[in-house]
Amino acid sequence: MSHTRAVALMIVVTLLWSMAGVVTRHLDAAASFELTFWRSFFNGLTLLVILRILRGPTLWRTVWQSPPLMWFAGLCWAIMFTAFMVALTLTTVANVLVTMAIGPLLTALMSRMFLHHRLPLRAWSAIGVAGLGIVWMFGMEASQGGSFTGSLIALAIPLAASINFVIMQHVSHDKEGEITHDMLPAILIGAAISALVSLPLAWPLQANAHDVRLLALLGVAQLALPCLLMVRLTRQLSATEISLLGLLEVIFGVTWAWLGAGESPSRNTLIGGALVLGALAVNELLALRERNTPMA
Repeated sequence: MSHTRAVALMIVVTLLWSMAGVVTRHLDAAASFELTFWRSFFNGLTLLVILRILRGPTLWRTVWQSPPLMWFAGLCWAIMFTAFMVALTLTTVANVLVTMAIGPLLTALMSRMFLHHRLPLRAWSAIGVAGLGIVWMFGMEASQGGSFTGSLIALAIPLAASINFVIMQHVSHDKEGEITHDMLPAILIGAAISALVSLPLAWPLQANAHDVRLLALLGVAQLALPCLLMVRLTRQLSATEISLLGLLEVIFGVTWAWLGAGESPSRNTLIGGALVLGALAVNELLALRERNTPMA
């Protein structure tokens, strides 16, 4: 696969990811945890079929013989799947997506704390500016009587994602960088945990056929397929490029919610989002420039 095609496919991935907000705004009866259950159920079902085709009969042995950290990574995926849908029912799409955008910077911070990776000054600066943007958005929302709870739940998504990245770096590669464990089953484990935990909280189920169809669309096209495609694209794109292109999810998602559901972001969200996205974009562009600069 060429680099240009990989970039184009990563843009498609962000487009698929970004449709969750606008789709949930067109549901009829499904409540917060029921949204989580149906999306995780169809996500897990899709992953089960695809991974069974890719891995064959060894899939279940791979899952059951996985190290404990694999299961902890699955728990992180479950937190992300669950918190995302619950947060969407409590606050705006823009607030959720802007909060999620700090994930790469939290990952850098976690890598410094647990993997002892050195962070350049640009990364520390970006973390500070993005943190200021989140504090501004959360503080103004709380002071104006907004749903602070929804934004707080959304914060669990990048936190779990950053911990998950550290786990994958620790478990899936040895000291020479060779792959030692297949981490794809962790996504399946996460989907199963999310569905099983949210089902009792969602009972009795209220979704009609229209809602189930939309949530099935999210489970298959918005979650399972783009996640698997992104894993494939890591062979062609660097982590810096993926992080930078991933920012498009925020732009696409806010735009779809505005055009498709009439949900426009508040002034405070735009200010906080500009600080977060600007800090992350500048950091990733500088990282990309450093990577492409020949060694002296």
